[in-house]
Amino acid sequence: MALGRACSVAVSGVDGQLVEIEADIGQGLPSVHLVGLPDTSLSESRDRVRAAVANSGEKWPDGRVILALSPATLPKVGSVYDLALAAAVMDAADAIPSTKLAHTVLLGELALDGRIRRVRGILPAVLAARKAGWATVVVPEAALPEAGLVDGIEVLGAASLRGALAWLRGEATLTEPDRELPEQPRTVGDLSEVVGQHEARWALEVAAAGGHHILLTGPPGIGKTMLAQRLPGLLPPLSDAEALEVTAIHSVAGTLSGDHPLITMPPFVAPHHSTSATAMVGGGSGSARPGAVSRAHRGVLFLDECAEIGAKVLEAMRTPLEEGEVRIARRDGVARYPARFQLMLAANPCPCAPARDVDCICAPLARRRYLGKLSGPLMDRIDIWVQMYGMAGGTFGAEESESSATVRERVTVARRAAAHRWREFGWLTNAEVPGHILRQRFRLPSEVTAPVEAGLRMGRLSARGADRAIRVAWTICDLRGGDVPNAKDVMQALNFRQRGAQ
Repeated sequence: MALGRACSVAVSGVDGQLVEIEADIGQGLPSVHLVGLPDTSLSESRDRVRAAVANSGEKWPDGRVILALSPATLPKVGSVYDLALAAAVMDAADAIPSTKLAHTVLLGELALDGRIRRVRGILPAVLAARKAGWATVVVPEAALPEAGLVDGIEVLGAASLRGALAWLRGEATLTEPDRELPEQPRTVGDLSEVVGQHEARWALEVAAAGGHHILLTGPPGIGKTMLAQRLPGLLPPLSDAEALEVTAIHSVAGTLSGDHPLITMPPFVAPHHSTSATAMVGGGSGSARPGAVSRAHRGVLFLDECAEIGAKVLEAMRTPLEEGEVRIARRDGVARYPARFQLMLAANPCPCAPARDVDCICAPLARRRYLGKLSGPLMDRIDIWVQMYGMAGGTFGAEESESSATVRERVTVARRAAAHRWREFGWLTNAEVPGHILRQRFRLPSEVTAPVEAGLRMGRLSARGADRAIRVAWTICDLRGGDVPNAKDVMQALNFRQRGAQ
């Protein structure tokens, strides 16, 4: 009996778990048996691995080969284990020494000719290997820029099974990653291109400074989408930890760019209004994939024509908005994805959406039903509501407005002040602060919160709405350079909640 071992990683959500692969070559008719809860694509790896080994100039063992993946109770999904399966068989056949193999994690799918193909989730897999204390990880050469983002572990890239086996034998070297990464450019438009709409511009600045959710309503062509597309340009670049977290999500989703593997700018995700609940929050058959809310983590999720989106899709976002995380339950476990994003909604006031409100031909019931998809619980989670109006003139002769860079400087200063204030708790923006902290440890004077108390007594505000108004007041205070919000800051915050879509 001959026994060989190799190691790979199973990725669930953005978390990885080490998987030990054992190969046993015994007596019997030549066959390959794979055990350890493999899915369909992994079960088919028996044929891929055998063909890749043969086409790489190696001899497949004559006998009964049993491949076991441990932990046996952990479901194994995908083709990331192919390279490790081949190495385990070669180790069991004494075709390669186990010196390097005992300290190396192997990731990659094998083509029939022995090429190593890129797979999703390489970055979280490498992070899991580093966390488990492994010394080296071998990845597909095409995924080397992505895997090279991780420090503290030796990352090597292999183009083929032949090259990987030669390295394990000490006969060749593998490619090392280039640590010099090109800077990710900002691809969004500039705020200076927006004419007028001073109230909406100010609301956008407040939302960017505090990480608040915002709703814009108004007739078509007034600039709602144009403003939304410029919100990411007002946000500061991601920190190193945030960039790695966001990149890991996009690695699992398979949306990473080969030219810019590290996402350093806040992402902007704008799904179509016909999107499904699964596409919005994540899921799908097999392993749960990240949805739009997770791909927008630390960035902006823009829902244009939100009144056209299905009510179930909108309601599915309530938990991510409140908790900043998506948990997708499956038969074999729960996949967890971060979802700390800024939600930006845009809607017309009614189905016919004329340029002038007096030209509306919709019945009153139709107008109420149109925005009725935005339920009370969902609207209560929106911090800033802005009703936009058309410009009477001056569109072509107006002076150039402030640029995104100018506004971004003020936003960065305000965010820095908020992060300094909440550093004891680990929060980065005012939007993340729980209400009980604002009401207890950072309680404002009664004369400052009097308008909020009045709104609660009259039923205009819920307890959640009151907390959100106070958060916005803290952001307005940070933008003006104050230490504590005053009554004017609170009134401005309440004004944002009471002047939205009717």
